Amino acid sequence: MANKHGNLSIDSDNIFPVIKKWLYSDHDIFYRELISNGCDAITKLKKLDMMGEYELPADYKPMIKVEVSPENKTITITDNGLGMTADEVEEYINQIAFSGATDFISKYKDKTNEDQIIGHFGLGFYSAFMVADTVDIDTLSYQTGATPVHWECDGGTEFDMTDGDMQEVGTKITLHINEDCLKFCNEYEAKEVIKKYCAFMPYEIYVGKYQTTDTEVVKEEEVLPTDEVVEKIEPREEDKKDADGNPKEPEQKVRIKKRPELVNDTHPLWTKNAKDCTREDYLEFYRKVFHDYKEPLFWIHLNMDYPFNLKGILYFPKINMEYESIEGKIKLYNNQVFIADNIKEVIPEYLMLLKGVIDCPDLPLNVSRSALQNDGFVTKISEFISKKIADKLSGMCKTDKEEYEKCWDDIAPFIKFGCLKDDKFCEKMTDYILFKNLDGNYMTLPECLEVKPIDPDNDENAVDENGEKVEAEVVDENDVDVSEETEEAKEKVIYYVTDEKQQSQYINMFKQAKMDAVYLTERIDQPFVQQLESKNEGIKFSRIDADLTDVFKTKTSKKAQEEYDAKAESISKKMKKALKKEKLTVKIEKLKNKKVSSVLTVSEDARRMQDMMQMYAASGMDMGMFGNEGETLVLNANHPLVAYIMEHEDGDHTQMICEQLYDLAQLQNAPLSPEAMTKFIARSNEIMMILTK
Repeated sequence: MANKHGNLSIDSDNIFPVIKKWLYSDHDIFYRELISNGCDAITKLKKLDMMGEYELPADYKPMIKVEVSPENKTITITDNGLGMTADEVEEYINQIAFSGATDFISKYKDKTNEDQIIGHFGLGFYSAFMVADTVDIDTLSYQTGATPVHWECDGGTEFDMTDGDMQEVGTKITLHINEDCLKFCNEYEAKEVIKKYCAFMPYEIYVGKYQTTDTEVVKEEEVLPTDEVVEKIEPREEDKKDADGNPKEPEQKVRIKKRPELVNDTHPLWTKNAKDCTREDYLEFYRKVFHDYKEPLFWIHLNMDYPFNLKGILYFPKINMEYESIEGKIKLYNNQVFIADNIKEVIPEYLMLLKGVIDCPDLPLNVSRSALQNDGFVTKISEFISKKIADKLSGMCKTDKEEYEKCWDDIAPFIKFGCLKDDKFCEKMTDYILFKNLDGNYMTLPECLEVKPIDPDNDENAVDENGEKVEAEVVDENDVDVSEETEEAKEKVIYYVTDEKQQSQYINMFKQAKMDAVYLTERIDQPFVQQLESKNEGIKFSRIDADLTDVFKTKTSKKAQEEYDAKAESISKKMKKALKKEKLTVKIEKLKNKKVSSVLTVSEDARRMQDMMQMYAASGMDMGMFGNEGETLVLNANHPLVAYIMEHEDGDHTQMICEQLYDLAQLQNAPLSPEAMTKFIARSNEIMMILTK
């Protein structure tokens, strides 16, 4: 072929500066693009062999070889794919953005599957100019009688193309690296980048130094035909004898030039059928990909062919911490080519807590294959992944609830976060969310709603905190104050605990009353229960200290209750003045537990409002305007201290006892402020001094 000199065919000026600066966000991506092109060339050649249009050699082994030379400042990437003729170089290289993959698919559209072809845009080759001053191509087509071609370009719009000297079918691309990117000529750096992007490409990739002088020692029987033996290593005298000093045949070793390293796994686990994978296979893959040696809880193997092609494995790691501090990693692949981590368009946000891989050849990628095009198809993929997760979890709860319970504390943040972010996921998971009750048993939401409290007044076996039998107070049936059923009474209430230590008094009261509650101790639980309430009409979550139901009270006659109410009104005035809490409500009730002197309750709605307002406190909003709205102090008429202040409203110690009763009640809900704690301690000392007089 005569020497040819010409101009690249492009439609706009200054295309190379655009490609160099804007086509890809990371310069190291040129390795991915050029190796992907090599994989495509091999795939095409194998397909031609399958279709009878070419016959591969009997010893054909598809591979890509990457050689780096820090001394020469070059990187060479060689594949043994179908190669190119001069006309094809003219068509696919000289005409920017003319994709050889697209042309190949069009030509053989009835005989091939485009999902197996990686490249589609025809721009990947030009990523080489992001790091190279000059790029050379040497190629030989598979076609009979083809002439090898040499092409070179210095990054401008001019190229030179001549006859080449390539001997084997395939393509070799040589990059003459610019001074700013010499790190990519480093063997270690090259291996790290290629492992990042190409760890699971479908053909073997070998990386090594060009004309290396480095050596390694191998057993003589492990020497390959391609190895260059440097020397034979004579065994040491001690190697010629066994442990007892008897002569033995020593192991023969040789020193060879260091082999290129195989850096990829051509058959990753997600490409196999789940039934062919063992537990150890999944664990080994997890350790290898994510460098996490803590065993995951379980995993889901995804495999779908219709209506789109998607494969993958999602692992549930141990995540017993608040969801905000969890860092998962989902690696997204396209035909075994790494695209990015945690692409939110494909992966539902709550899945970011997990670790795994998803390979979807149908993803509508942009021209740089680094991000997704805006496509409704992506939403369908995301919904499918969400559905498979919900199916796996609900299936575990149905068929292996014991194992599901063991995992629950670790996966609860993930599931709750998923319910908050995805209505469909929430709908599927509602009946399979677990709640741990006061006895440490796990219950589903339907099971929680089935639990009915036992009224100690009608329970012959009821006992108080001292283990003594609870005797119901006998009152005239006609004199009992029976209030009308409220809207709250019609709701199915689930009581919950947010702090086991702080609310221990209420927990004890619940247990003594044979009532149950569930633990909701994480920050995510508050918005989570509100969502459950909004999506399940008639269900209400109420904190254990939000109110005292009739279960805790002794039946009281109307006359007695009227007296208590009158006393409460009088005492309330004194307490409001002493405590400076005008919004405090004071009630006197006859509680069954005689050891409890006072209880402070905050209505569920008021407390939720306070929690919400705290979110705005940092912005400088005055929280004082909300005061202690919804706070009720319940005094137990069955306790001696309360009986004392009822009889001695104007006594010398009444005000002090009132303040002490309030602080004692508040301590059961939350820690006292520093100022209040100081007063509480001083007051406690004063009370003890009075007792000693």
